[in-house]
Amino acid sequence: MLYRMLADALVLLHLGFVAFVVLGALLVRRWPWLAWAHLPAVAWGVWIEWSAGLCPLTPLEQRLRRAGGEAGYASSFVEHYVLPLLYPLGLTPAIQAGLAVCVLALNAGLYAGLWRRRRRPPPARR
Repeated sequence: MLYRMLADALVLLHLGFVAFVVLGALLVRRWPWLAWAHLPAVAWGVWIEWSAGLCPLTPLEQRLRRAGGEAGYASSFVEHYVLPLLYPLGLTPAIQAGLAVCVLALNAGLYAGLWRRRRRPPPARR
């Protein structure tokens, strides 16, 4: 039971990291210092998708599930709703490369907007 809970927590952490990679620039707008964590996370996310690599969290989650006596995924909330977001059926290296390009383009656009916003002079006071 403990291993299954740890595996579920790891999947939620993984999903949170993916969300941070994709949309973290929105947080950087509010807290600019987060760029120091977000930009390396984007680089990692783009590299892992572009190279069709495997995130180290995935084998760790699988080991935890095996240690908990699971042969496959049961139908818990996390497994039923969250796992398909991270590991969709039919995921190919070409799709992963496309995802990498989308993540890179989205974040480049968000950061360009942040950069323009910072370079804009403050509004004149009356």
